[in-house]
Amino acid sequence: MTQTNNRFFDEIGRVMNDAAGAAQGVKREVDAVVRNQAERILRDLDLVKREEFDAVKDMARLAREENEALKARIAALEAKLAVTPSGSAI
Repeated sequence: MTQTNNRFFDEIGRVMNDAAGAAQGVKREVDAVVRNQAERILRDLDLVKREEFDAVKDMARLAREENEALKARIAALEAKLAVTPSGSAI
């Protein structure tokens, strides 16, 4: 009887082990399908990647800084032109 019980429990253990392996395979398959669907949805939304956003953000910051420098330079030149060499305003 003990050998029958051992064989029975061995068989149950093997079936449970096989079921766990199958469940892991199903989980991997579901994960892959969900990941593919999410990627497709994000592609369809036409979102920008973080790296591209950061690059454009840096370009905008540099353009603003250059714009401010040019405004200051124009203001200085206009102030210089407002006064003639004799010291009188135009």
